[in-house]
Amino acid sequence: MRTPTPTTPHIRGRWRRVGSAAAAATALLLAGLGTAAHADAATPTATKTVSAQAVAAQVAKAHVHYANACDATPKKGYASCHALRVTSGTTAFQEEQAAKKGLAPRTISPKASSASPTGYGPSDLRSAYGLASAASSNGSGETIAIVDAYDDPNAEADLATYRSHYGLSDCTTDNGCFKKVSQTGSTTSLPTADSGWAGEISLDLDMASAVCPNCNILLVEAKSSSMANLGTAVNEAVKLGAKFVSNSYGGSESSSDTSYDSSYFNHPGVAITVSAGDEAYGAEYPAGSKYVTAVGGTALKTSSNSRGWTESVWKTSSTEGTGSGCSAYDAKPSWQTDTGCTKRMIADVSAVADPATGVSVYDTYGSDGTGWNTYGGTSASAPIIAGVYALAGTPGSSDHPASYPYAAAGTSALNDVTSGNNGTCATSYFCTAKSGYDGPTGWGTPEGTDAFTG
Repeated sequence: MRTPTPTTPHIRGRWRRVGSAAAAATALLLAGLGTAAHADAATPTATKTVSAQAVAAQVAKAHVHYANACDATPKKGYASCHALRVTSGTTAFQEEQAAKKGLAPRTISPKASSASPTGYGPSDLRSAYGLASAASSNGSGETIAIVDAYDDPNAEADLATYRSHYGLSDCTTDNGCFKKVSQTGSTTSLPTADSGWAGEISLDLDMASAVCPNCNILLVEAKSSSMANLGTAVNEAVKLGAKFVSNSYGGSESSSDTSYDSSYFNHPGVAITVSAGDEAYGAEYPAGSKYVTAVGGTALKTSSNSRGWTESVWKTSSTEGTGSGCSAYDAKPSWQTDTGCTKRMIADVSAVADPATGVSVYDTYGSDGTGWNTYGGTSASAPIIAGVYALAGTPGSSDHPASYPYAAAGTSALNDVTSGNNGTCATSYFCTAKSGYDGPTGWGTPEGTDAFTG
């Protein structure tokens, strides 16, 4: 993504093994992963008494492969989506359930749907980020806009299946909760459909729903993955009244970025979230815009601690993990005060993104539309944070909401992520987690909504 290579704006799938999955899975199981939000893919009928050591030994075998959903190497001026779809292997959750019930674990096969979810669901995310109460009572009347490229013809139907499975209220065109438009605002003249971006769209819609089930959702589809068209879609989302706009895409930085800032992303009173990238250490755009909240990625695991969860920087390999870094072009916003980077530093906050601890998504369009899938990437974390902003309420009309987490820095409103790295860098905090601010996770992950309101 950061090395622009001419290509067509279609899927460029890449197989990857999550090398850290075994270690992560062991920690998950020893901590007791498994909530009502999960459904066992093997659908066994009984739970056996199995030692934690035996469970951990089986979970250590967990491994998955995943693919970039779309435009893996976009040409200059274009963006790749940041959705990573698990295509094969066994997840930690599947291994855990199999060990506890004395069964051989089911596996995820390429292009084959799972009968039920194999990743985190809404109750997991709300538990992890202290959002259960807010998700129940907040969000009515607020609109989260999802900006992506190309059309997903099954978007509304797939969203209905996700929400029904998890007991969320209907969100449809008929009841006014859901609306799909092109970058010009048309509801009938939509872009060309694309299987890879459809998966991204489903991921974004499902995560917004999981975190803010009472929110309305506006899907704005750009006619291509060029920054000009995606930026035009952002402007259309704001024009149509959205106060929360999620963007799960990015590409190489360029000298054009500052003009994109003023043309597309400078919207006071609107919380605009952008994923930080999936290729490990290095800055991308539009996460580098000084007007947006850049969202990094973590590995999220259950724990016996008081929170019930632990997080570390998401890194699968030297080229696979959350993005971060010092922008080459964008000026530093006034609220950002780290001293190692004289320009805009990425990221601001973070949320779950590791495919090994990924989220469940329902998608049925095209060659990638296989029903229930597990997804990761910072494409998951950006709409999660957009949902948190929406739960926190409408931003002040003259505010840049990217500043809000900085006002709450160091408080209990954020879970400080202090372990892990996403690569090698000359200035340690650019790529390595530490107490307080760091590049890969920013000021940390949400603990309730207090860090996301003015």
